[in-house]
Amino acid sequence: MQRVEAEIARLIQECEYGEVTRLFQQLSGGKHLRAKLILKIASEHEKAPLLAAIVELIHGASLLHDDVIDEAQTRRGLESVNASEGSKQAVMLGDVLYSKAFTELVSFDKDVAKTIAASVTALSKGEMIDVKLAETFNSDEQIYLDMLYLKTATLIEAAASAAAMLAGKDVQKYALYGRNLGLSFQIIDDILDITADAKTLGKPALNDFVEGKCTLPYIYLYNVLNENDKERLRSLHAKHLDEASMAWIQTQMKKHMSVEKSFELAQKLSNEAKEVMSDVPQLVAILDTMIKRSY
Repeated sequence: MQRVEAEIARLIQECEYGEVTRLFQQLSGGKHLRAKLILKIASEHEKAPLLAAIVELIHGASLLHDDVIDEAQTRRGLESVNASEGSKQAVMLGDVLYSKAFTELVSFDKDVAKTIAASVTALSKGEMIDVKLAETFNSDEQIYLDMLYLKTATLIEAAASAAAMLAGKDVQKYALYGRNLGLSFQIIDDILDITADAKTLGKPALNDFVEGKCTLPYIYLYNVLNENDKERLRSLHAKHLDEASMAWIQTQMKKHMSVEKSFELAQKLSNEAKEVMSDVPQLVAILDTMIKRSY
């Protein structure tokens, strides 16, 4: 990762604007999942660190825009860029990161560049769908999973696929791994929004539902409730939740095992990815670490 960090620092420095450097430092941190994936798959390729840095810039840009859309006040437990500097600065910093990433991406083979570029289009489309879904209560599991694939999994899938191209490995095999890792990773995040405390999350518990997001546990819960309770859950959607309402949702989740059902899907996706990567222990270990975040 030191090589990736060095490449990121170089790319940010080449923007030749101190504000970009300062604000990007505020965004820094996180798991660097996509970069680590690229390094593990294409460890011997000289351009793997640069590709990993490019993907990290793209991911950073998407987070900046996501925080503006969600009006998020924190990111990774710290004040978000839009909260401290305003939404205009956050959007423009995101634009700079996207632009710099694409400038560097053209130095790669056409198929590698196209794979990463197409994923950016997909994740932007996924963000639009996510915003649209938040306008009403969504109880359709497949619609939610389709959005999740576009918004979260596509960039992880693309990172794995592009790295496989660099290394001359089976692209379809690594794409399936990246897709399932991305989906299960986000489902675990959905679970943590309900089960983890605010200090661990860096944001209030049940915040997704308050923001209008009907994640899998809410969808599973809704579809087993009686009509009166369905109406109650719908009435709480995208509203500030008092302690009584939060307690009711959490009690119903526990009663109907909505979190456990969501975890089962994450585990199923993870197991499918493990199966295709059974000969690559390091990638199997990433899945095991990701799943263990949930409880």
